[in-house]
Amino acid sequence: MTGTAERRPVLVDEAAAVEGVADGMTIAIGGFINAAHPMALVRQIVRSGARDLTVVGSASSGLEIDMLIAAGCVNTLVSTYVGAEGLAPIGPAFRKAAQDGEIDLFELDEAHFYAGLRAAAQRLPFNPWRAGLGTSYPDLNPRLKTFHDPIDGSLLIAVPSIDIDIAFLHAAISDAYGNVQHEGTGFGDRAIHAAADRTVAQVEQIVSNERIRQNPAATSIPGADAVVRVPYGAHPFASHGYYPADKEHILEYVDAATDWLKTGSRTRLDEYLDCYVREPVDNVEYIERVGLRQVLALTEYS
Repeated sequence: MTGTAERRPVLVDEAAAVEGVADGMTIAIGGFINAAHPMALVRQIVRSGARDLTVVGSASSGLEIDMLIAAGCVNTLVSTYVGAEGLAPIGPAFRKAAQDGEIDLFELDEAHFYAGLRAAAQRLPFNPWRAGLGTSYPDLNPRLKTFHDPIDGSLLIAVPSIDIDIAFLHAAISDAYGNVQHEGTGFGDRAIHAAADRTVAQVEQIVSNERIRQNPAATSIPGADAVVRVPYGAHPFASHGYYPADKEHILEYVDAATDWLKTGSRTRLDEYLDCYVREPVDNVEYIERVGLRQVLALTEYS
């Protein structure tokens, strides 16, 4: 007897979405600088107590990575940049941890970053690359190996595979079966998804499968392993097509983390983390603490 396999919904809540995160894992956080980071899940990862993580940021990471470092979750960081552009050229917690030698840095540029993700997606140990030859990258990062091409003898860099256990992404919409669509390009989220063993996406809205099928070419992540509906889940960062970054709140975090960087005291930073990250049970309580009026006042044209 034959039949059609039944589709299974993959909708979960915030707590269930991060249950698979264990100490020592490699996780990736999608988005780009001040936009489209899965902050509801980032905060949930902190609340889970996970430690010694290898964290793969986006090609240009934002302060979501800085917060994970500040919370003591990160052992190794794979990213080309951590900051908030004009709001914080360099993430304060990232800078302090790097200066103090508290985290292991995987030094690479954006070309190396995508080469490593491509190797993981292709299930290869490395990706040969030419960019970076003659620079100090292979000296700063001994994981980048130079070798001679066996075909023509030219010198190349072997960029090791960036293997990811779980990728956490933020997007606009998904159906109940994990067919995710970004508003805009999705930046590097597609490459991160392809390199990951498992992908968890938080979205602003759950829509019908019929709506997804109206424009299947817009599906950026086909078949995510789990999907979480979290309106305003990217706050304090922007969610394309929904709301801009909350600069006021971002600066509240930056000021607290900068105080730790400059004085060595974690008092203000831990007050921020306790209030907005550790104590709220979910994103709804987080939004209530930020202030519903402040969040609802965000518009694309503010």
